[in-house]
Amino acid sequence: MSRLDLPNATPKFSGEIKKVITDSTPEKLLAPKAPDDAPNILLIMLDDVGFGSFGNFGGPVTTPGLDKIAKAGLRYNQFHTTALCSPTRAALLTGRNHHTVHMGGITEIANSFPGYDSAIPPESATVAQVLRMSGYSTACFGKWHLTPSWEQSPAGPFDRWPTGLGFDRFYGIMGAESSQYEPPVYDQTTPVSPHVGKPDYHLTQDLADQTITWMQRQKASSPNKPFFCYFSTPAVHAPHHVPREWIDKFKGKFDGGWDSLREEIYERQLKLGVIPKDTALTKRPEQIPAWDDYPERYRPVARRLMETFAGFLAHTDAQIKRVIDALDDLKIADNTLVIYITGDNGASAEGTIHGAWSAPSFQNGVPEDPEWLLEHIEDFGTAKCENHFNVGWAWALDSPFQWMKQVASHFGGTRNAIAISWPKKIK
Repeated sequence: MSRLDLPNATPKFSGEIKKVITDSTPEKLLAPKAPDDAPNILLIMLDDVGFGSFGNFGGPVTTPGLDKIAKAGLRYNQFHTTALCSPTRAALLTGRNHHTVHMGGITEIANSFPGYDSAIPPESATVAQVLRMSGYSTACFGKWHLTPSWEQSPAGPFDRWPTGLGFDRFYGIMGAESSQYEPPVYDQTTPVSPHVGKPDYHLTQDLADQTITWMQRQKASSPNKPFFCYFSTPAVHAPHHVPREWIDKFKGKFDGGWDSLREEIYERQLKLGVIPKDTALTKRPEQIPAWDDYPERYRPVARRLMETFAGFLAHTDAQIKRVIDALDDLKIADNTLVIYITGDNGASAEGTIHGAWSAPSFQNGVPEDPEWLLEHIEDFGTAKCENHFNVGWAWALDSPFQWMKQVASHFGGTRNAIAISWPKKIK
């Protein structure tokens, strides 16, 4: 089987046919087989996380999952994305420029100009298609966001769904974002409601459970067959939904405001060596108010929104660590390549100046009343709202760079932290 010209053409019959079947020889039908000792691959991608968010990169949130991968392998500080969800994911999964695969923007704003219709062409294979044709099992869990909006229904067509683009298994959401408590989940191409009857349901936990179960079953069924697993949680894209106990872990940790937080991250980044020693901290854009100038009346809201985000990120990494730990339990960690990409773009500024009780308000151009936010501060993190933090926090978490998500001209929108491990090869 050639691995250089995929898909392979149907081979000519290699047996022998004679007048009598007992004198004839059938051909041997062999399924594609991966090279000997081919590694399993676990590709992890988070959503809307700034370069300076994770503790391993100077951030305020301790993340044992990323720490484990960085300690076992290598940490990278010059990984680039496209400043937007769909384009980054398209480039990642196809290995091509996002315009080449028609994903110049997110699927929700597609148009019919070349490079922007959001319809990945059939000649642009995904890594899942290539690996499946090379003898891998393949699965995708989490956020997809790569199917044209007009094809995202149970009626299909399904050729640009995960199962049509190389993944044997899909469990997750098709769009850009969702509630963590009541998500619109698809199992393969069937809509399901996994949250019904489960008051403690959380999507990220569910995705981790589904991933672990799939890996266990795959190895139980085909222990010598490698897998490619794409774990792409919608977290920590807004809404920032997380149980109260995770929010409370960060109570009081951001009382100094976003200017102070950004400087603290910068100093830790210098100490950790994730930025060069001569790096200068970029200035705050004039559109973002200084913390000292921000109304004191609304600071409790801003602090709580950041505490909620931090709890959400910590909770997300904890679920990812469960998936990573499952590799140890299955005794396959040594020959598993783990790629932990902390975000598809920089931190999101879509919460605007005062933050948001309902994140879609930004998309509709409706500014939120800070008095309303103050009155509903206890809603943050719950199913009652779709909260998003202030733009000042997004700017702080993109330290030391300028700007944030959506701004492709500056590293604040396009630089993300990443760690890679492969114990058998990376020493």
